[in-house]
Amino acid sequence: MSERAVAWLRELGAQDVAHPGGTLLAHLERVQGLLASWGARPALQRAGLCHAFYGTDGFPEVLLPLARRAKLAEVIGGEAEAIVYLYAACDRAASYPTLGHARASYRDRFTGGVHSPALEARRDLAELSAANELDLARVDPAFRAAWGGELLALFGRLRGLLSEPAWRECQAVLAGA
Repeated sequence: MSERAVAWLRELGAQDVAHPGGTLLAHLERVQGLLASWGARPALQRAGLCHAFYGTDGFPEVLLPLARRAKLAEVIGGEAEAIVYLYAACDRAASYPTLGHARASYRDRFTGGVHSPALEARRDLAELSAANELDLARVDPAFRAAWGGELLALFGRLRGLLSEPAWRECQAVLAGA
């Protein structure tokens, strides 16, 4: 499935979209690799590879309109696509402050709806968020200097949702930033 997703990313021009550390495609592949190195299940790894398909709260470039969600699900599987949507739809300012709470308040930036995601969904969102931000911090020293302390505090608050390898990586990359 991942090979098919990479081929599709290439068709959509992800290798031509500038992104810290090179191109969007390179970033997506690094995020997938980081999740794999943490032992993430295959669906979460595929979501990491495709997390920017619909744009994100921090990256407005859209590779695929939401009306074509079924096509992405066909390529990477329904579980992985649901994670991609959860990540892309996340209104970070509204959602991150309570994400670590059992009764988290998640705001969907596409619909404006608010709900409390299940524990596994919150874990996936936290893990994918960590992989994304850590990749940026690794490849862009200015990003790490500007945001490292705030990101370490965020992931410290989300510690209960992160795998042990993800948390160790957060500390290694962001401590002292």
